[in-house]
Amino acid sequence: MKLRTLLVMALLMSLFSAAHAAPDWHGKEDRWTPPGLEKWHDKWPDLKDRHHRGKREVHLGPRPFWLVEDMDEGRLKDRLQSCRADKIRPTDFSIGHRGAPLQFPEHTLESYVAAAQMGAGILECDVAFTKDRELVCRHAQNDLHTTTNIVTIPELNAKCTQPFVPADPASGTEAQAECRTSDITLEEFKSLEGKMDAFNPMATTPEEYLEGTADWRTELYSSRGTLLTHKESIELFKRLGVKFTPELKTPVVEMPYEGDYSQEDYARQMIQDYVEAGVNPRDVWPQSFLLDDVLFWVNETPRFGRQAVFLDQEPLTPENSSLAWMESLSAQGVNILAPALWKMLTLDGHQQIVPSDYAENAKAAGLDMIVWTVERSGPLANGGGWYHQTITDAINNDGDVFNVIDVLAREVGVIGIFSDWPATTTFYANCMGLAGRGH
Repeated sequence: MKLRTLLVMALLMSLFSAAHAAPDWHGKEDRWTPPGLEKWHDKWPDLKDRHHRGKREVHLGPRPFWLVEDMDEGRLKDRLQSCRADKIRPTDFSIGHRGAPLQFPEHTLESYVAAAQMGAGILECDVAFTKDRELVCRHAQNDLHTTTNIVTIPELNAKCTQPFVPADPASGTEAQAECRTSDITLEEFKSLEGKMDAFNPMATTPEEYLEGTADWRTELYSSRGTLLTHKESIELFKRLGVKFTPELKTPVVEMPYEGDYSQEDYARQMIQDYVEAGVNPRDVWPQSFLLDDVLFWVNETPRFGRQAVFLDQEPLTPENSSLAWMESLSAQGVNILAPALWKMLTLDGHQQIVPSDYAENAKAAGLDMIVWTVERSGPLANGGGWYHQTITDAINNDGDVFNVIDVLAREVGVIGIFSDWPATTTFYANCMGLAGRGH
């Protein structure tokens, strides 16, 4: 029993070491403790912070090795099987997409800590605004009904743009709900709990509506989902020793919001949070799907705009994949382009995965590239779904994720990869000598 107790305590100390003091980039001691972890700070006040950049312990878990064993035989599999896993380092090449949402509720403290433990060098807070114009971490302004428990709280559900309406199984009518961050105040937002992003379309009760998680994800880590403001995410990431890639989410409300809060105000506010927190601009990669946001940062806040990321989700056309288009982006001051991974890849005549014309033209124009998102499609046995649509015929097992990562890294030359489970990308980067790669 004594041995079991010691082992449990050791595990808890490892899991919650992120809660303790680490110097920020100025070298000052910051005593902030992430919300929800204060009790661990009180329990182990002398615990050293193992997450500070350069000293962080990385815990890959079994998944990367399971994926390697699932690969087809070949040189890449042999190389990955020969890798040492005892000296894995954090790497900026591995970017935590919303944290580690393959198994943890996205954009929660718990998801971010898990991603940092898996060696992600950069973490993402998608930024939306509340009714009182405070910035919070949510993937969309209108996803609270699928990513939190808001519909089960009557007084907050009533404030939703579309309060929960139960399904009618007899007619086949699906349940309805739409809850926006701008429907509620910051205080109300902080009262919510994060959950796996899912819903049950045939729910007849609010509680049933919270269900629907894909069977290839899990509810094992959904008992806690601590929501964060943007400012809190900055402090947490500093504690974890990771860098920052906030995404300014495109509003679903009309802008200017309430007549006087413009898109420029919103974009400026996000950057100002980093200025006030004393974050070095070299550690921040602000993102947006709106080119105007990126150009705003380039022109108004050039130190941050230098690393601004233009997210490209447009359908692929000859025009927007051409060298001329890529050169026009570069001429406007855009340095980093980030499309979905399918736009960067294609198949050659031998059904091998190779860089697409889009990727080759971006490289020729001098643009750096970041790609999204690996390990978001679930099992790859059936071709990998939307994210792999241009290379479906070359995808037939889960281990093929490493073939995709390998082409993106070695042939496309991306500087970073967003992942829903960063351990996989961290493992690859360490195996292939990319662990020290910074952006």
